[in-house]
Amino acid sequence: MKYSYTLENLNCAHCAQKIETKIAETDGFEGVSFNFATKKLNFESEKKNPLPEIQQICDDIEDGVTVKDNNEKSDDDTPSKVEKILLIIGIILGIAALITDLFFKTPLTKYIILGLSAAATLLAGWKVFVKGIKNLLKFRIEETVLMMVAVIAAFILGEYVEGAMVTLLFTIGELIEDYAVDKSRKSIEQLSQIRPDTATLYLDGEEKTVPAESVKVGSIITVKPHERIPLDGIIVDGISTVDNSALTGESLPENVAEYSEVLSGGINGDGLIKIETTKEFSQSTAARILSLVEDAAANKGKQEKFISRFAAVYTPVVIGLALLIAVLPPLFGMGSFSQWIYNALVVLVASCPCAIVISVPLSYYSGIGAASANGVLIKGGNYLEALAKADVFAFDKTGTLTKGELTVSRVYTYGSYGEDEVLSLAAACEKYSVHPIAEAIKQSAQTSVQGLSDYKEIAGRGTFAKYNGKELACGNKRLLSESVPDELKDRPAVYLVYDGELIGAIELSDTVREESKSVISKLKKLGIAKTVMLTGDKKSAAHSVAKKLGIDTYHSELLPDKKLEIINDLKREGHTVCFVGDGINDAPVLSASNCGAAMGLGSEAAIESSDMVLSSGNLTQLPKAVKIARSVMRTIKGNILFALAVKALVIILACLGLAAIWMSVIADTGVCVICVLISARLLKKKY
Repeated sequence: MKYSYTLENLNCAHCAQKIETKIAETDGFEGVSFNFATKKLNFESEKKNPLPEIQQICDDIEDGVTVKDNNEKSDDDTPSKVEKILLIIGIILGIAALITDLFFKTPLTKYIILGLSAAATLLAGWKVFVKGIKNLLKFRIEETVLMMVAVIAAFILGEYVEGAMVTLLFTIGELIEDYAVDKSRKSIEQLSQIRPDTATLYLDGEEKTVPAESVKVGSIITVKPHERIPLDGIIVDGISTVDNSALTGESLPENVAEYSEVLSGGINGDGLIKIETTKEFSQSTAARILSLVEDAAANKGKQEKFISRFAAVYTPVVIGLALLIAVLPPLFGMGSFSQWIYNALVVLVASCPCAIVISVPLSYYSGIGAASANGVLIKGGNYLEALAKADVFAFDKTGTLTKGELTVSRVYTYGSYGEDEVLSLAAACEKYSVHPIAEAIKQSAQTSVQGLSDYKEIAGRGTFAKYNGKELACGNKRLLSESVPDELKDRPAVYLVYDGELIGAIELSDTVREESKSVISKLKKLGIAKTVMLTGDKKSAAHSVAKKLGIDTYHSELLPDKKLEIINDLKREGHTVCFVGDGINDAPVLSASNCGAAMGLGSEAAIESSDMVLSSGNLTQLPKAVKIARSVMRTIKGNILFALAVKALVIILACLGLAAIWMSVIADTGVCVICVLISARLLKKKY
């Protein structure tokens, strides 16, 4: 069975990582993933009630964490009113101690400074010390233990005010850090607002509010003006507009009326509409989008995996370095043990990897959330990385660069017949055919010719009728008694033959999407090295589309295995390839590319086989997705370099005996706050 829990009161990313690792190593738990940004723990297990065991694992690693079923209401993690009051009193006493130490330092005031500093330390940092003692009893060297030891050492060494200031700085920093993380979590959790939990069921002339998950397919629901649509369906009554921007990134509302299809998560406009549901709650568009975004956390990027491995090695190395700093210099007569123990404590406090461990996964998830808000569903950090690195974009033609709708592109005439006459006669001959080519010809004809009779259709050839007592035929080149005219060779055309003579030919082509040319242009401006089109269509049709859109290379008349071969060849050449297709007949290519993008939410095949989904069903948001991916990777690398640089600077100063403990607190908590805020900015940034 699949389980999903929320871990309340967990704001230490390092501890979260340990909890995830411990659960994954425990027998009976599979597919374990913890998303620090949303506090969601997901796993599979055959156990009927694994919650107590999960709670025990959390208690062993991080005291105070509460494991809750996702159906339960979450507690507020913010500090209580009493804790805030104690902190404020502690800050006042700490400032008083600092002023006394600076301006009234006498043998008598030494005890006043000690009293004020000790009171400020206990009032502001009691939770840190309680937590530190518990971790110490479990033989776990965490930042709370290091802080506790550093503060005690400062008091033993007579640095009372510094001990108080370090405690105050650390506690305030932790509060700001928790606030920043919670703020970013709430921004991310706003995504869940696209899925209403209730629906207004219309039954026997009465309306009743019910849980959306209880509504069955085929039920009638009422959606009032400015409400979100809870389930996918078809409008059976009413006229309105629907804002689908949260789903597709499309800012313009869509006009809807009876028989229009609507998606869950869209916001109804000014009209009252009744909808016949076509999907269950769990399969509706909003639920599927949320599921994709939440599951994305399980697919971690290389940077995230690197940070996990880095933290595992980094912490023991730094502890070893601190021990050497504490012991070696005094042994060589370079100062007292108390002095170098103090420097070692500075190194330990500064070295905590929380800033990196928190900000990296938060950056990935913020980027995935930002992409989702812009109509692009990316299934994980690894695909975000691939999209950021992509230097080749390959496109399927039909249904991707084009609409998959045939239109008449050119009419050829022979003899005394004009273009309009040829098109009208062809439309009349195709009158009863439902073939897509026939439909395209009928839609393009300006006038209708009367007087045809004896209609018939022969598969593989075309349609036939009698016109003025003579046979009129409309179909492929098998109708011709002579060779194909030179100008029509290698061109897909429909031929019109009257009384055995060719009187005209109609060339049809797929309709190019309005946004395709601008999207290709924008990708090139972003520095994409090559654009490629892969199609099973004829060479002439492929050439026409490629030339019209400015695509660098095209390959035509391809079977799926040949498309796959071309993608693999590009990868072997060292390119990172993003393939964009419809997800139905391109599943192998979508899977083989570094990042496969499917068009729209329509087919299950698209969602299953792709690495990201363009939920709007068009290419408009693709360049924006590339910008978001690149912004995420720049943010991650910038945060890592910034955090390591500050920590390295403080550690070097500590080794030289030039750093104070307050500097190490800034290097730990201060840097963490900055990195978290930079990561959270990805959600608000305009792309």
